[in-house]
Amino acid sequence: MLPLLDGLRLPTTKVLLTTETFSSRVLPPLACSFAIAYLVLLPRTQPVRIALWPITAILAFRAATSLDMSMGQPDLTFLNMQLQISMFCIAARALDWTVQAKPFIRMARRSSTDVAKQNLMLDTIDLICNPRGCGWDWSQGLYIPPETHPTSSRLAFATSVLVSGLKHSFLCGALHSAVKSFSPNTFGSVDGGTIFDDSLPPHLRYLRSSIIATLCAFTFYSLLQAGYEITIVICVLIFRQHPDQWPPSFDSPWRATSLREFWSRRWHQWLRRTFIFFGGNPLYLLFGRVGGVMGPFLVSGFLHHLHVLPYDPSSEMWRMMLPFGMMGVGMVIERAVSGNKTGGWIGWMWTMCWMVLWGNVLVDGWARTGLLGGSSAFDSATPVRQPIERLVRTFDEYLHAISRKR
Repeated sequence: MLPLLDGLRLPTTKVLLTTETFSSRVLPPLACSFAIAYLVLLPRTQPVRIALWPITAILAFRAATSLDMSMGQPDLTFLNMQLQISMFCIAARALDWTVQAKPFIRMARRSSTDVAKQNLMLDTIDLICNPRGCGWDWSQGLYIPPETHPTSSRLAFATSVLVSGLKHSFLCGALHSAVKSFSPNTFGSVDGGTIFDDSLPPHLRYLRSSIIATLCAFTFYSLLQAGYEITIVICVLIFRQHPDQWPPSFDSPWRATSLREFWSRRWHQWLRRTFIFFGGNPLYLLFGRVGGVMGPFLVSGFLHHLHVLPYDPSSEMWRMMLPFGMMGVGMVIERAVSGNKTGGWIGWMWTMCWMVLWGNVLVDGWARTGLLGGSSAFDSATPVRQPIERLVRTFDEYLHAISRKR
């Protein structure tokens, strides 16, 4: 009993990443999460899941707060961010699985020979690695974007996805370099700083910040796409999974003609169930439809606040909660004004203006923590980085030259 209690004791200081600390801090919550995921596929296991979840949550919190994945290097702080978000998702999804009274059922199965059969271990792995719930009975209402890659064979599919992944990797590096070049010594570095340049008049200041926010949006879109597509290639070619198990995550978000379409169909739905479980359902019970709309965005804002804490523990929560909360407010306004008929070029203009308006606040919150200033492999591998940096600096100098003439 004492060794178990020692393992659950919360640490007071962080330890560096080693094989030993990884085994003692990261593997235990992963093992508990796997056990709960396995049990939720079996009947009459809820009491065991209820007993196991608090241990899982404590171990996940312990891993998130006690392990320094960055090895003390500021440029690697993103590893601590990924660890904290991963542990939050482990505890959150495990709670979702714990409260389920009936077992989850996997509706569609694909083995390496494309023969449908039940395998609890494979189903458990799929449940853990499939947050959208594609092919599961609990994902009703989930929108799956149409497939854009050839599915005639695994090789053709993986080749097409690989080309797309390389394209998005290039775009991510190029766009990130452009963002940092606007202010290399402030938000373009790990020291951080605001995207709002007080030396410019308001109209040029917000034009500049809106360009930065838009570039950041496409940077993160490209980063998420590249990571997802590289994972697809590995799983399809090495683990022999079927292309049907890896549907697209995005559906051209820039084409959205309403906020509802953007967030429910065109942006990724990876954490859809978690946001609804923790935010949508409770607030719907308290405040009705408006609460059901606002809840997921507030949970998303809290999760994004966790994103920035490894970079700046003193970061103010409102900098993430406000812009995400206003996405919910925008959807409520949209529904009240036009019902479900928002669309066309007017709908597109409304959607993009609202996104850019509050995107300024969101990206400024990121920039102040130094999140935008970190380096990545995509940056160093971008062959056009120097021309992009010169182009951005020239444009920035042009804006300041205009302001001085006034």
